[in-house]
Amino acid sequence: MKTIPALNRRDFLKKTARVALAAALPAATSLAAPADRKKLPWKFCAFEKPLLFLNYDETAELFAELGFDGIEAAVRPGGHVLPERVEEDLPKFVEALKKRGLAITVLTSGINSVSQPHTEKVLRTAAKLGIQRYRMDWWRYDLEKPIQTQLDALRPKLKELAALNRSLGVTGLYQNHSGANMVGAAVWDIYSLVREHDAKDVALAFDIRHATVESGLSWPTLFQLVKTHVGVAYFKDFTWDGNKVKNVPLSEGRVDKKYAAMLKESGFAGPISLHVEYGESGKEKKFFADAFRKDFATLRGWLA
Repeated sequence: MKTIPALNRRDFLKKTARVALAAALPAATSLAAPADRKKLPWKFCAFEKPLLFLNYDETAELFAELGFDGIEAAVRPGGHVLPERVEEDLPKFVEALKKRGLAITVLTSGINSVSQPHTEKVLRTAAKLGIQRYRMDWWRYDLEKPIQTQLDALRPKLKELAALNRSLGVTGLYQNHSGANMVGAAVWDIYSLVREHDAKDVALAFDIRHATVESGLSWPTLFQLVKTHVGVAYFKDFTWDGNKVKNVPLSEGRVDKKYAAMLKESGFAGPISLHVEYGESGKEKKFFADAFRKDFATLRGWLA
């Protein structure tokens, strides 16, 4: 029997070890593609909403394994951190994430007014912890009253928030959300208020899914209108099921991937947040881990 030459044997053992190591790594690590992500200039975060049943350490571990830079954290009634406990619990969440190299990129709040309970406490705590952006809660129209009058009434509220944001060094983000009575569903309406402020104080969380639901083919016009005041870009997808909107994985619905190219061409440098809103609430951890993994790979492909 021939013996394997010493050099070839060493090469063979090295190759075998590399194959074994690759097989032992979790799928999330290989799909996270760190080498490819270095070519992309944005910070990527994930909205943790479907995984609120995990504790802080489990949340941090999961999204670190999936290759995200941070998370969009729910700090609102019913969220992972309750507003009344923000001073006690938010530092614990931040520390759990920090241990795994993650941060809270966006804090999703229930705030849309300076006069609300806990507004200053939440924002001051966030600022002290180095969290620079928070998503505001939505305003809603009374469809039996004049729309412009209601928009005018919101102007001083946004001005007060902008002033507080400026004093703390944080940015408030208003998300365009589909719905007949939602301020911002049409995009132009909320932009008419936001554009009066420096984008460092108040900006938009531009949601391409909701913009496509509401505007159909004219979403590029809306993006061109607001692109100077986009503070974070949201990605998720949907399709029409009769007259109802059905959430689906990214690339399987109506959201046009050419939006990614437009975002790049605009010079957008803020964070990008991936949302998974399909699947039933209460699904097991693996379902949502796989969903985030798949959509993250799709998103990177669109932006590459």
